[in-house]
Amino acid sequence: MGVLTFDLDGEVFAVEAISVREILDIIPQTAVPGASALVGSVVNFRGRVIPLADLRVAFGMGPAPVTGDSRIVVIEIDLDDQPTLLGLRADKVHEVTALAKCDSEEPPTVGMRWRRDHVRSLVRRDQGLIVVPDLQAIFASATAEPQPATASIHSIH
Repeated sequence: MGVLTFDLDGEVFAVEAISVREILDIIPQTAVPGASALVGSVVNFRGRVIPLADLRVAFGMGPAPVTGDSRIVVIEIDLDDQPTLLGLRADKVHEVTALAKCDSEEPPTVGMRWRRDHVRSLVRRDQGLIVVPDLQAIFASATAEPQPATASIHSIH
């Protein structure tokens, strides 16, 4: 599988290269009041307003300052069966490379510092592991309709 690799908090992550539309220098962003921290702002991408996601939130990482290496990776993924443009913040973008299926494995059920359902696979490389996030699972909660609160009444005898 061809992927674009990038850094978040010293870890190497990868997204499928076919989903990448563009890599941008950091551009002005607008905070969205009341939005989740995962997708808390939007950017203007070629005349379209697109959400800007911070995968650091999904992986429980602290915030990072913008540096000269910081980039926005614009991807297109299907959310709720709709093709959606989305920006991903990256500390640094590396390269497009091929990952062999035989080097890939499911995330372990214990011993991970991240939510297992946020990791599609881990890929062994000479330089360490590459994390392939499950973007569908990560953004499912961001696109879910809010559920109305239900009151429950319990009898006490």
